Amino acid sequence: VLGMHGSFRVLLQVLWAQLLCGWVLGSELTFELPDNAKQCFYEDITIGTKCTLEFQVVTGGHYDVDCRLEDPDGNTLYKEMKKQYDSFTFTASKNGTYKFCFSNEFSTFTHKTVYFDFQVGDDPPLFPNENRVTALTQMESACVSIHEALKSVIDYQTHFRLREAQGRSRAEDLNTRVAFWSIGEAIILLVVSISQVVLLRSFFSDKKTTTTRVVS
Repeated sequence: VLGMHGSFRVLLQVLWAQLLCGWVLGSELTFELPDNAKQCFYEDITIGTKCTLEFQVVTGGHYDVDCRLEDPDGNTLYKEMKKQYDSFTFTASKNGTYKFCFSNEFSTFTHKTVYFDFQVGDDPPLFPNENRVTALTQMESACVSIHEALKSVIDYQTHFRLREAQGRSRAEDLNTRVAFWSIGEAIILLVVSISQVVLLRSFFSDKKTTTTRVVS
């Protein structure tokens, strides 16, 4: 009974750690960025915390966007122009609110869909209340392995979701272009056909008129 209770407690700790990973470690968001627009986000960070900003343009135009990251004093830590995707890691040098902005001001008519993941700090320990002197048990080691595997699965799922969304956007854009091209070809074909019929009728009309004048 004690063994089962200990295993159940370990599993609860694993589930709790997975829940903590969803909201403690920064922000993850996909948002719409209109043309000629700029969107900024803010994060309170303590000194010495390691952070990573990763972003990717999912849909829109040439799949590029401007990105800028500033510290609490307004100093630029990262700045890139017209990037499709990128990742930047830094360690906070001071306490305060850090700001990172995405700009589509260079685009006049195309809006973008942007995904970003801003990770703050390291993962919380899987067994935070344990003051251990000995090595992990077999059950605890298995839980740690499962925990790491689940994080990898989440990263892969996010990556493939972004690729799928980008591929779907390009396919829909291509389908729209093909549809407009087909409509244009149909209109041109109709105009050419009508022009040929009118031209042929004009030939026969001129011949009939000439013949009538000769007889009279």
